[in-house]
Amino acid sequence: MPESILTAPIGLDPAKFQNPLVTADGSKRASVALRQLETLWFNTGTLCNLECENCYIESSPTNDRLEYLSLGDVKSKLDEIREFELGTREIGFTGGEPFMNPEIIAMLTLSLDRGFDVLVLTNAMRPMQKHQEALKGLILAYERIFFRVSLDHYGQELHERERGVNTWLPTIRGLKWLSTMHAKISVAGRMCWGEGEEETRKGYGRLFKELDILIDPLDPSALVLFPEMETSRDVPEITEACWGILGKSPDDVMCSNSRMVVRRKGEETSVVACTLLPYGPAFNLGNTLSSADGPVQLNHPYCAQFCVLGGASCSS
Repeated sequence: MPESILTAPIGLDPAKFQNPLVTADGSKRASVALRQLETLWFNTGTLCNLECENCYIESSPTNDRLEYLSLGDVKSKLDEIREFELGTREIGFTGGEPFMNPEIIAMLTLSLDRGFDVLVLTNAMRPMQKHQEALKGLILAYERIFFRVSLDHYGQELHERERGVNTWLPTIRGLKWLSTMHAKISVAGRMCWGEGEEETRKGYGRLFKELDILIDPLDPSALVLFPEMETSRDVPEITEACWGILGKSPDDVMCSNSRMVVRRKGEETSVVACTLLPYGPAFNLGNTLSSADGPVQLNHPYCAQFCVLGGASCSS
């Protein structure tokens, strides 16, 4: 059995991630400036057809803490990009399950018509498959639409341990349909099973070969392996000195080049610093893209686990 399942994590030190400016030991906390808004994400809403065991955003069939965005919400932000000449290259759609939003096809079409690369994250199950005819039209009409399918492991047992029973075959069916349509697809897996990266990539490679799907498991942009995120697990805080120690730059971190639009329940839309932190007020950067260009303090365990130490990014 994988070691990660047997070994209990060390709990997070309660003194950490308290002060936005300094760490628990008094060091100056690292921050990240927005270098360029390369990717703008839209969280279409937290409603999802699944309730996964460890969903960082707590999506479920009943969680509407983030309400559905509307086509008008998307249009207004795309208009801001054009008005202020922000140079944004990519529009991303995430959830929840984006294909549960009743206006998702219109949102995708508008973004494509405006000339953006479009990346949509999906579990490829029934909500997506209900839109097959519309998606077929978009795939044929545009070269700039990309799909990233969540497949937590290359084996059914571990995938369904996270996603629930009877989730494997519908996802495989949707993935194969996208492949048959010659869509540009990638797969998102997880590194939480006690396996090394090489072993994991080989396992996905065997699966892709078996399914006759042309995804290169050695390409980190085609098979994206995300580090595990747990707010209860102890993790170092990132100080300014860490950049030199780790040989990394603030420009490597996701919040240097992206923002996300959300609609918290009962509120107007707002712009947040990170796709992973839609609820925390400390990461709320106002209601407009022009107000969201300030530096972001790395004051959350996810900043270390996912972005700096994990080296991951949600963008393509």
